[in-house]
Amino acid sequence: MNQQNVDAFVLANKNYFRDYQWPTLRSLLLSADDSKWGFIQSLQFKDPVLSLILSILVGSLGIDRFYVGDIGLGILKLITCGGAGIWTIVDWFLIMGVTRDRNQQKLLTFL
Repeated sequence: MNQQNVDAFVLANKNYFRDYQWPTLRSLLLSADDSKWGFIQSLQFKDPVLSLILSILVGSLGIDRFYVGDIGLGILKLITCGGAGIWTIVDWFLIMGVTRDRNQQKLLTFL
């Protein structure tokens, strides 16, 4: 792919991935086929800040886990009321990283 397109993609999506993931993702994007570029640009990534807000407001209902795609964990949090509140508090610290990891998996799937 074109280096300018990759740099624009990195700037537009820098908050959706962990900082240490970018060198690998950038090299994979540069080596990707040009026919994938339109599809890669149309990918919608989950916002880590929104997942944190959901975790704080309705995390005991598992809505944060449903948002990032962890349906099983979302149901488990819903049934246990967030693990009696403990799991909810732990997710306040973990959910942004989980969201960024899911975004990376999504991008790597299409590369």
